[in-house]
Amino acid sequence: MPTLPAPSDADAQWMRAALALALKGQGAVEPNPMVGAVVVKEGRQLGAGWHERFGGPHAEVHALAAAGSEAAGADLYVTLEPCCPQGKTPPCVEAVLRAGIRRVVVALADPFPQVAGGGLDRLRQAGVEVVVGVEAAAARHVLAPYLMLVTEARPWVIAKWAMSLDGKIATAGGQSQWLTGSEARAEVHRLRGRVDGIVVGSGTALADDPLLTARPPGLRPATRVVLDRRLRLPLTSQLVRTAGATPVLVVHHGGPAERRAALTAAGCECLDLPAAEDADLVRALLAELGQRRWTNLLVEGGSAVLGSFLAAGAIDEVWAFVAPRLVGGQSAPGPVGAAGVVELAAAPALEWEAPVPIGSDWLLRGRVEVAASTVTNVSGS
Repeated sequence: MPTLPAPSDADAQWMRAALALALKGQGAVEPNPMVGAVVVKEGRQLGAGWHERFGGPHAEVHALAAAGSEAAGADLYVTLEPCCPQGKTPPCVEAVLRAGIRRVVVALADPFPQVAGGGLDRLRQAGVEVVVGVEAAAARHVLAPYLMLVTEARPWVIAKWAMSLDGKIATAGGQSQWLTGSEARAEVHRLRGRVDGIVVGSGTALADDPLLTARPPGLRPATRVVLDRRLRLPLTSQLVRTAGATPVLVVHHGGPAERRAALTAAGCECLDLPAAEDADLVRALLAELGQRRWTNLLVEGGSAVLGSFLAAGAIDEVWAFVAPRLVGGQSAPGPVGAAGVVELAAAPALEWEAPVPIGSDWLLRGRVEVAASTVTNVSGS
């Protein structure tokens, strides 16, 4: 095969534009990937698009339609390998070939088994120049939940908590509402509105009687998930009383049959997952949710539940809202409980994003670092 020209600075610029477009589909396209595309000729953008909704046309189709006949001989920048199998929509590779695109620049090959380089091969066989790997790291960041679902068969897990500056999520007496201000709570509701599920433990459900919905509603009606081994969730709780309008999944292990029957009759789904340890329960739950094609899971607590996800190695991203308060108290709880790690070397490290001021509070966001040797190769060649 002849050596192809190296990607240019212009390639990186146009790919960053495509990645910005991809993010516009967040919350609307899952479990499909967020994808953006730009058609360029002689340094001029002719068309752009993104995957706007699940089951709708893909990004390439929107971009090519916007470019029209001018797409012939142009370059196409797309954040993920164009699909080749017939799915809910026709294969994008064939649309690219019909449009007469001369060069396709791709950030990542698609690890989805029915694609997995097949789209790139089809383009090359048709004589189209293909470049893969431009802005690959940025694309992995955007596509992380999709890549997790495809390669690990589980949803991407976001751990969220609100705490004081000295790391307390409640006072020693158990008071926690409200540590942070209204602006921070509004941001949580926006996050809730784009995930598939929201997890709390039975202790939080009993103590706070939360509703766990996005207000105002977001793009996705998240299922409320309660880890409740002994089926203690009251029938009078807000969660149960609203189960007919917004799904509730009660995860348990055994428990009284009459309690399960009552919760089921009230509209909840009860899922019995045999697991001896809390971390095993988390892993079993994530495997089940992966089968259901959930892409993003928000874990809101309490500290024992967050500790269980940590023990399971199942926290991928953290959203920590920090209030300018000092709570103190040796018995006041921190955000992540359970046994924790014994050696600092075992504590997951985070890659932090820039802190964001929200009202009088700060939002600290980070993703758990993954060793390079354990990252699935999804860049293609």
